[in-house]
Amino acid sequence: MTDWNASVLGVYCERGTDPSFWAEPLNAISNVGFLIAGAILLARSRRDPALCALSIVVLAIGVGSFLFHTLATRAAMLADTTPIQIFIALYFFIAMRRLVGLGVVASAIATVAFAAAAGSIPLLFQAPQQLLGLGGYIGGLAGLVGLALWLGLSGGEKTRAGGYLAAVAGLFAVALTFRTIDGRICELFPIGCHFVWHLLNAVVLYSLVALLLRQRRENGQIPA
Repeated sequence: MTDWNASVLGVYCERGTDPSFWAEPLNAISNVGFLIAGAILLARSRRDPALCALSIVVLAIGVGSFLFHTLATRAAMLADTTPIQIFIALYFFIAMRRLVGLGVVASAIATVAFAAAAGSIPLLFQAPQQLLGLGGYIGGLAGLVGLALWLGLSGGEKTRAGGYLAAVAGLFAVALTFRTIDGRICELFPIGCHFVWHLLNAVVLYSLVALLLRQRRENGQIPA
């Protein structure tokens, strides 16, 4: 039986094996980036229920990550990872509808297929321990790159959206790099660089939802 109150230590440089609440001050406080991004997006998305939902998930990511980097328990880790996976799936579904132009059923099928593929991608890599940090996110990166390529080759306005997503994918790759190397630089940089992942990823999530907001405005569905 899973002990949800068990401590999760030794994951990030900043915490090490210290179980105290404020053992990761930078990793904890840097989650303000998600809260700021989510609050701005929520204000901008108030007439769009789907994008409001995405904005609330961004806020939940900030809260869940803060809990994990302070409480450092298995339950807090679940609170950290669950909203991220929800955001990935929900964003993919909305993108299929609004950027690619699929119907509801087709978008749902595409999202299920994407989730299954994204979940299997880490199993294809026999990565060394220091690269395992990519496991939960490499599927999201692959999906973002794939969507950028699809739109980029579609022509018209979709090409511009594809270029935008390609740039966001590049930023996400940089963010993932900081997340992945955190455990490898502890001796050189004891506080690590996981907090940089938080800050850059907040920009990534904001940019992704902002693209959908811009697409709505350009279609004349909501005011600028």
